[in-house]
Amino acid sequence: MTILLTVLAYFVVLLGISRLTSRKANNDTFYRANRRAPWYMVAFGMIGASISGVTFISVPGMVLTSQMTYLQMCLGFIVGYAVIAFVLLPLYYRLQLTSIYTYLGQRLGHRSYQTGAWFFLLSKMVGASVRFYVVCIILQQFVFEPAGIPFIVNVVGMVLLIWLYTRRGGIGTLVFTDTFQTLCLFTALVLIILEAIGQLHLSVGEAFTAISNSPMSRIFVFDDWVSPHNFWKQFLSGAFIAIVMTGLDQDMMQKNLTCKTLKDAQKDMCTYSFAFVPANLLFLSLGILLAMLAGDTTGLKGDQLLPNFVEGVGTSQFIPLTSHLLVLGIVAASFSSADSALTSLTTCFCVDIRRQPDNERLRKRMHIVMCFVFVLFILLFRAINSTSLIDAVYILASYTYGPLLGLFTFGLLTHQKPCDRLVPYICIASPLLCYALDATTQHLWNYHFGYELLMLNGLLTFVGLWTLRSEK
Repeated sequence: MTILLTVLAYFVVLLGISRLTSRKANNDTFYRANRRAPWYMVAFGMIGASISGVTFISVPGMVLTSQMTYLQMCLGFIVGYAVIAFVLLPLYYRLQLTSIYTYLGQRLGHRSYQTGAWFFLLSKMVGASVRFYVVCIILQQFVFEPAGIPFIVNVVGMVLLIWLYTRRGGIGTLVFTDTFQTLCLFTALVLIILEAIGQLHLSVGEAFTAISNSPMSRIFVFDDWVSPHNFWKQFLSGAFIAIVMTGLDQDMMQKNLTCKTLKDAQKDMCTYSFAFVPANLLFLSLGILLAMLAGDTTGLKGDQLLPNFVEGVGTSQFIPLTSHLLVLGIVAASFSSADSALTSLTTCFCVDIRRQPDNERLRKRMHIVMCFVFVLFILLFRAINSTSLIDAVYILASYTYGPLLGLFTFGLLTHQKPCDRLVPYICIASPLLCYALDATTQHLWNYHFGYELLMLNGLLTFVGLWTLRSEK
């Protein structure tokens, strides 16, 4: 019951922030925050929005199977964010875009524009539902299941709360709520780490030494080219994942486009990029501490590592406050990504699909529709999920963001125009061909594509656009 009261108190604060920031709100406030957002608040809030509840649960458990090699991908993110800051952001600000997919219409054609927008809608809805699924299962485990409340009521209630504090201010509200949520996220993370160190009876310095000496602290893999954890595979995949999941993603770029000037947006992106590595280092360090507490982790899945200890499964039991911190951290992380996802989905549909950015009635109606579809996707994912959540996010992104990577790359690196009427078919064929290639290589050579599948998907889309380019 106290956990539920903690969550409710958290939402009271969010609703208060929403009320203060949504006064005199209009469509420009909802879509672009009137281009008045302070860059440092956008940068800090984006950290929480990128981390999400998936990171909170999955990344600590990754040390059980892949040590700290995830940091190789995080280093690649820095390169990707640099491309966004100095290549994509200048383009978006020069064209004064509300939706970044408007660029595809100006550069490639109407059907290319619509294809990019629809792929974003699918990509973001799938990815956001995976992330938000985390907070729902944690709340179900710690709060609703003991009270006999079914999972569907949990999901509907959480999405309804998001709608309540975003329905008026949109992105103008999220700039401020994301800052508060990121602060809650890292406060919870640091306190949980300190509790784990206390359970091991170590000082902070001794804990640092123990983590450094652990065999699970390995970061770099240069000696195995077949391994999915090879440095260059992870590093390059990280760079491309950052470009497509941030730079070509309306959700993340909509926040950057709220800054007053291009220079402010670039400062925001650079600050955010360098904060991502130490943030994930904290999560991985927590994973090693939990593994040290567990002793024997045989049969324990990565996603179970942190929840099991908070619940009291293992050799040590955390104090009750830790479960409150876990729930608060996951709620903060998940809501900071889910609320902006619903806002960007609404923006994309109204601006790109319906082409009615000034229709306030349509915007309000579609915001409700997106919430309803969001609930359906979460329930669907609960029924079919059978893999690590962090892997699920990136695997799905490899298939759905690949065509967006190909479209933007073709537009930026060539002066050609594709055969616009064939673009939808090319963008659908590329992920299907990637799936067939992955299945074939597994069968013939026992090689399984990892995150590099995204690069292959984008390349196939680019080749298709170039091959079938217009002669005009």
